[in-house]
Amino acid sequence: MTPEQRQRIIEILLSGGEVAPEWSRILFPPEKREYELVYQGKEREEDIIANTLAVPLQPVRTFNKNGVTWHNKLIFGDNLQAMKTLLEMKRRGELCNADGTSGIRLVYIDPPFATRQEFQGAQDQKAYQDKIYGATFIEFLRKRLILIRDLLSDNGLLYVHLDYRKSHYIKVILDEIFGEQNFMNEVAWCYGERELATRHWNRKHDNILVYAKNFKSDQHVFNWKEAAGQYSQGTLAKYEHIDEDGRKFQLRGRNVKGSPWRGKHGIPLDVEAANPEWVYRDYFDTKEGIRPRDWWSDIPFLNRASSDRYDYPSAKNPALLNRIIKVSSNIGDLVMDAFAGSGTTCAVAEKLNRRWIGIDCGKLAIYTIQKRMLNLSEKGKALKAKPFTLYNAGLYDFARLKELPWSDWRRFALTLFSCQSAPQRIGGIQFDGTLKASPVIIFDHRKGNGATVSEETLRSIHEAAGSKVGTRIFIIAPAMAFDFQQDYIQIGEVRYYALRVPYSIIHELHQRDFLALKQPTDEMAVNDTVDAVGFDFIKTPELEYAVGRGNPEGELLEQAFIRIDTFFSEAAVREPMRKRGNRETLSMVMLDYDYDAENDVFDLDEVFYAEAIEGAAWEVRFPANRPGEKVMAVFLDIYGNEARVVIPAAHFALEKLEKRNGSPIAKTEAKRA
Repeated sequence: MTPEQRQRIIEILLSGGEVAPEWSRILFPPEKREYELVYQGKEREEDIIANTLAVPLQPVRTFNKNGVTWHNKLIFGDNLQAMKTLLEMKRRGELCNADGTSGIRLVYIDPPFATRQEFQGAQDQKAYQDKIYGATFIEFLRKRLILIRDLLSDNGLLYVHLDYRKSHYIKVILDEIFGEQNFMNEVAWCYGERELATRHWNRKHDNILVYAKNFKSDQHVFNWKEAAGQYSQGTLAKYEHIDEDGRKFQLRGRNVKGSPWRGKHGIPLDVEAANPEWVYRDYFDTKEGIRPRDWWSDIPFLNRASSDRYDYPSAKNPALLNRIIKVSSNIGDLVMDAFAGSGTTCAVAEKLNRRWIGIDCGKLAIYTIQKRMLNLSEKGKALKAKPFTLYNAGLYDFARLKELPWSDWRRFALTLFSCQSAPQRIGGIQFDGTLKASPVIIFDHRKGNGATVSEETLRSIHEAAGSKVGTRIFIIAPAMAFDFQQDYIQIGEVRYYALRVPYSIIHELHQRDFLALKQPTDEMAVNDTVDAVGFDFIKTPELEYAVGRGNPEGELLEQAFIRIDTFFSEAAVREPMRKRGNRETLSMVMLDYDYDAENDVFDLDEVFYAEAIEGAAWEVRFPANRPGEKVMAVFLDIYGNEARVVIPAAHFALEKLEKRNGSPIAKTEAKRA
């Protein structure tokens, strides 16, 4: 610290001001390194881990149950918070590989490449903002790489898929996190597409950086034969002879220097007959293939028409993940993708008999993966995925939570507010845990006779234990169980905090303000970085809609439509005071044209983004012949909340609808939450 910096800190403290977070690296410098990447907003590793909430995983639904104890995991939520929870599961011994090693064997991530740098203003301003955006992306990814390192098994591997835009920065960050000695390879995935550039070299490869948790131990899985290259036709032609068992071979000189036999057909068979001691048979079936290289040109880029794309932006070729997973994991090992996207990693891991964890903050990704896993096939043959559970992490359904058994509710409540479980009795009062070294009581809302937490309740606690517990006590309970509105009530020297589920957050208890898990409103935003903080609770949007069919202006074919008349929603916790206009919070509408009501499975067929819906007069339009018996429509808001409706196909039929403004309309209002 320089004398000037020291003096500035003193002035801030004497004036009663707050020390900005940027001072943390000066006051608490990180471990000295020979070099490191420095940029605005870079946090200490210790602060990242300490300030990341380990949000509980709330099961939503398990598919394909069969009685096994392990269920693969599909997690909707911010991957940073979800991985903090997974890290605690690892510490409890709940994440193990086929050989019993703790942690995740293989992590593959294909993070957003930080491409949306659209800013207004002068050129100099844009250049500066581009740097700020770049630093934000680097720190966004760095936080997640730190958690991934800790999640990996001691012999685990990480593959980070990038492109030319940020790979050089991320390489430096990875060296800092994993250690330069644990860098294994940079794989160049070369693919062929149309080559249109005439003012620069056509960009035809991605960069995949490979790191080991502990490379020098040489314990990592690397099944190289799974990626052995094919021999060229010229090499194959040399094995021109066939023995009595049908095995191909070529003759090679024994203890012969140089190449005394040269020619188009190699050593002839009569040499073996005349002088067998001079030659030996080199059989083709003993060859293991060409040793794998870090330059892959045999896996093409998925074109837009490919069925493996699932209409998802940035979907990767399954052959790419097939190679990575086969080489760097064994059957039964754990494979994770923290930016799961279209679910290629999950689907390939499933087919290769690996266990998997997929995390994504987008509902479109979650429904795409759900559809993919429920419709698996291999070479045209249908496959049934092993059991997998869909979880919410950071966005919860309180209606389900309040029905949990007491032990599960207690565990959830403690985890939700980052409390430590520490049951104890003080002054005859049962405490359940601690938060910031202060005791926590979890109120049993299931008690009969309308039991509530009132000021009298707090005074009773204070009389029994107040003088023995310090200056703070936290009480966790459903919001309706509190008889007072304040965040805390002061009794003597003790402050009693009300931690309400689900409606309020005491922001002074957290290092960061809570940020919403935003959903995209157009296709270009699907792969934007999302850095959510904290948690929220599902609050079903208010929805009014109309359905019908007709011929839009300029269209020859008749179309069915769903018109959105009213759509209001809000974040229950993260933006409680923000009121938005009609349809302002709409993210997208997802349709299942032939909804399976019997099994209650939403099978995503098509997605319509809010930007396009607005441009079509707030109508979702599709061919009139698409609906089966029933259509399920999922109206998603920007916070991840859903309004779901099932529309019988008959409602789109002309004879079933009334006329309004020359168009057949059927009007419906969804139930409000």
